Amino acid sequence: MSEGITPLERAVRDTNWRFRLLGVLAVLGIAVLAALIFFQQRTDGARDRAIALQQHTFEVIMRANQLSGAISSAEAALGRYVVSADQTLGRQYTDQWSRAGEQLARLRQLTADNPVQQQQLTDLRKAFEQRGKELNDTALYSTYKRHRDAWGSYYNVRTSEARTRVETILATIVDSERVLLQRRTRDAVQLIENSSIAARILTGFGVLIILGAVLLGWMAIEAQGERAVADAEASSERARAEELQRAVAEATAQLRAEVHERIVAEEQLRQAHKMEAVGQLTGGIAHDFNNMLAVVLGGLELAKRQMHIGGPDAQKHIENAMEGANRAAALTRRLLAFSRSEPLLPEAVEAGKLIQGMSDLLDRTLGDTIAVETRPGEGDWRIWVDRHQLENALLNLAVNARDAMDGRGILTIWSGTRVLLEGEVGECTSGEYVTIAVADTGSGMTSEVLERVFEPFFTTKPVGKGTGLGLSQIFGFVRQSGGEIGIDTAPGQGTTVTLYLPRHLGEAAAEALDPSPEAEAQPVRQLSILVVEDDPRVLAATTGALEELGHRVTGCEDPLQARYLLDRMETLDAIVSDVLMPGQTGPEMIAAMRDRIDGVAVLFVTGFAGEVDAEIFRGRPVLRKPFTMAALARAVDEAVDQERRVRA
Repeated sequence: MSEGITPLERAVRDTNWRFRLLGVLAVLGIAVLAALIFFQQRTDGARDRAIALQQHTFEVIMRANQLSGAISSAEAALGRYVVSADQTLGRQYTDQWSRAGEQLARLRQLTADNPVQQQQLTDLRKAFEQRGKELNDTALYSTYKRHRDAWGSYYNVRTSEARTRVETILATIVDSERVLLQRRTRDAVQLIENSSIAARILTGFGVLIILGAVLLGWMAIEAQGERAVADAEASSERARAEELQRAVAEATAQLRAEVHERIVAEEQLRQAHKMEAVGQLTGGIAHDFNNMLAVVLGGLELAKRQMHIGGPDAQKHIENAMEGANRAAALTRRLLAFSRSEPLLPEAVEAGKLIQGMSDLLDRTLGDTIAVETRPGEGDWRIWVDRHQLENALLNLAVNARDAMDGRGILTIWSGTRVLLEGEVGECTSGEYVTIAVADTGSGMTSEVLERVFEPFFTTKPVGKGTGLGLSQIFGFVRQSGGEIGIDTAPGQGTTVTLYLPRHLGEAAAEALDPSPEAEAQPVRQLSILVVEDDPRVLAATTGALEELGHRVTGCEDPLQARYLLDRMETLDAIVSDVLMPGQTGPEMIAAMRDRIDGVAVLFVTGFAGEVDAEIFRGRPVLRKPFTMAALARAVDEAVDQERRVRA
């Protein structure tokens, strides 16, 4: 025995080569068995194919003979009919000839796999039809009692060219099938003989393999005995290995428990941060709404007192209350945009033209101390966004930039195009994007501020100077439009905010006029209007405003009852409907009544539409709550004018 080799290792080494050789023999045996099975299956397949082809040939020959017999039977029946003029025999002739036609069709189906025979059967069909014409002419003589002509015709067509061609083609088909059968049978016999020879050779190899396996098996058993002795010497080694394995398992379990505790602690900390953020959000909302409600309630109470004592300041207090209500409505819109719940009314917009159109508005809003530069980009790429939301977003960015520059500096807004890769900017997918950038020469932002810039109610402005919802609103709007925001900033170097919005391939929509919301309600034409609103107070306010505008108004609190109210209305010019209502939404109600309101204008009114797709409005105007009487009047006129343009 070589130095350093234990008895167990030597026993294993001596046993292994025997088992490896046994494995090789087993593989060879399996291969031989598989080959035997393959050749047997091949032989069986050849035999089955030969039998199938024989049956096919026999059937073709049988059908050809049946066709020939049917033709002969028909000719014989015709001869008897010509001699006896018996109508029964005439019908027998007709039946026999019809059977011959059926046999010809079946023969054609059987030989569909043989192009040569198909051509022969085509010729046979022509000869068959010609022969049938000859025999039918003869039968007609007998039918019309022209017996002499019938006898003469029958003797003339007994040996006609058509009959000879039919018999010749049938004989050719039968002979070709017999030759084909002989060749196929010979090939099958040869294949079976070859397979048998191969099987005998493989069987011989199999016998040799079995003998070798028996010999090696005996040698392996002998070596196994030696290995059993070596196993006893290795038992102590195995015991020590098991002890070490238990120790490793205990250490692993302890480590896993520590990791689990750390994960639980991190999850608890994350939940605490979430609750803190929720607390900040609700606290900020409550603070801002309390301030606005204080303005509304205080203004209304003062107006009430002034009206009682006949004071001159009631109008001023009411206006203060309306200003507070408008600020509350603006905050609600910002919250809805931040939560991505405010419905968008998207359209195709060219960013360059939109920036150009905002130049005057930006100049008036930012003041003379801010130099505004607008640079519309090259190209005419369009985006699919809510035009008013985008204008508000750019205006918010411009106001933030003005504050960052302390009221003096240069504000630059430009548009461009860019092709992004997957994940190149935030969560943007790969594709073509339109960029809108707003850059200022202000103080810039630190990394700490940049990390929190999109948090709701986070602001660096003094108390009372901002709600902290501006960038949160922009973030919600851009994400809702399928885009992303990028910010490039550094302390003392200004800030550039870039909006990335997906390119839209449709045509740009015409810009609509946006009259001032403070404008007074103008006199309107008198219309017959159905108002559908589930909230009784909102319904009363809306109907009252429309009646004040001079319209004839019918109110409905249940959208499911609207169709019944239509039956009691003499005329109907427009429907003003809320969007979200119990039982049925406004768009669903309009769709259900579309066959009864052809030519009627529709105006949707909503304050919260959730995730409703703007496409369900089908291009009809939408008025957002809260609204003034002037805004309601304009919206009704727009809906009526739009319906008339559609019908024109």
